[in-house]
Amino acid sequence: MYKKLTRYQFLFEELVKRDFKKKYKRTVLGMVWSVLSPLLTLLVMKLVFTQFFGRTTPHYTIYLFCGNLIFSCFNESTIQGMTSLMGNAAIFTKVNIPKYLFLFSKNVQTLINFGLSLCVFFLFCILDHIAFTWKFILLLYPIACLALFNIGVGLVLSALFVFFRDVQYLWSVFTMLLMYMSAIFYTIDKYSYEVQCLFLLNPVYLLIRYFRKIVIEATIPTIWFHLLMAADVFIVFGLGCWMYKKYNTKFLYYV
Repeated sequence: MYKKLTRYQFLFEELVKRDFKKKYKRTVLGMVWSVLSPLLTLLVMKLVFTQFFGRTTPHYTIYLFCGNLIFSCFNESTIQGMTSLMGNAAIFTKVNIPKYLFLFSKNVQTLINFGLSLCVFFLFCILDHIAFTWKFILLLYPIACLALFNIGVGLVLSALFVFFRDVQYLWSVFTMLLMYMSAIFYTIDKYSYEVQCLFLLNPVYLLIRYFRKIVIEATIPTIWFHLLMAADVFIVFGLGCWMYKKYNTKFLYYV
C-alpha cells in the first residue's frame, strides 16, 4: 500500500486539494468554518446542557469540547468517506488507480480540519486554567487511533454504499444514537459498574475518555485501555481492507 501511495503521490495530493477547495467553495468565510463550526456546536451544547449536566462537572466546557471534537471528526470523516467511491466513479472506471486513494484524501482533509479545531481546543484549555504537562504528548495516541479508525469505518461504509444505497440513511440514524451513547455531554459516574463497562464497547467513547483523562484528570489510562483501543482500530481497519480486496473488481459493475 505504501508503494502505491508513493507511486500515486501527485494524484493523492491533487485529490486532497480538490476535496479541501470543494468543501469551502462559494463560502464567504472559507476555512474559518473549520474552526467556527465546532465552536458554534460547542456553544449550543454548553447553553443547553450546562443547566442539566454540567453544574457539578469540573471544567465542563473542556469536557464538552473533548466529546464534540472527537465525535465531529469521526462523523465528518465517515460521512464523507461513505460516498468517496461513488463520488469518484467517473475517474476509477476509466483509469486503473487504487480506489482507496479517494477515501484517504477525504480523511486527510478531515484531519486538517481536526488539527485547526485542536488548536482552538488548546486555547480553551488555557482559558480554563488547565495545566499543560508532558502527558499531553500522549494525545498523539488517540489521534492516531482516531485517524485509523475513521479510515477503517470509511472503507467498510464506502464498500457497502456501492452495493446498498440504503446505508447512508441507516448510518445517519446510527451516528445519532452513537452520539447519545458516547457520553459527550453527561458523565457515566452515576451508572452501575456493569453499565459503565458497556460504554467501553463503544470505540468513540474510548477515544473521548482518553482525551478527558489526559487533559482534565491529568492521568494516563491503563495498559489494557490502550490495548482495547488498538484492538478496536485494527479489527475495523482490517475488515475494511479485506472488503476492498475482496470486492475490488466488483465495484466497477455497481457504480
